[in-house]
Amino acid sequence: MNTTTLAYLGDAVFEVIVREKIVCERPGDVDRAHHSAVRYVSAAGQAKAAKAMVSSGFLSEEEQAVYRKGRNHRAMSRPQHADPKEYKIATGFETLLGWLYLSDERERLREIAAEAVRIVDASEKKRV
Repeated sequence: MNTTTLAYLGDAVFEVIVREKIVCERPGDVDRAHHSAVRYVSAAGQAKAAKAMVSSGFLSEEEQAVYRKGRNHRAMSRPQHADPKEYKIATGFETLLGWLYLSDERERLREIAAEAVRIVDASEKKRV
């Protein structure tokens, strides 16, 4: 399947997983939930998580190949507020999530999403 389509789907899947996590932890405040979700689902957050997972060996060889295919796909456009390198890395991450979703690898998808959240949280704790 086209990597752009996989990234589109992966973006939506990750958004739902993150929103579910946030709403279950702190129900009620939608505005605060949205601002909390942005740090995970932004290109910067996804790129940070993807780089850490690749460098630590968290992803299998097959998962890394799917990630690289999405990362290296020539994008026709990019959001105004995203760094081009981060955007490409984030696109690779989203491609991987979309591929896992369509491959019915839901448990592995959740493991990777949980690791991404953990990485972003840990990086923010280091900054503070």
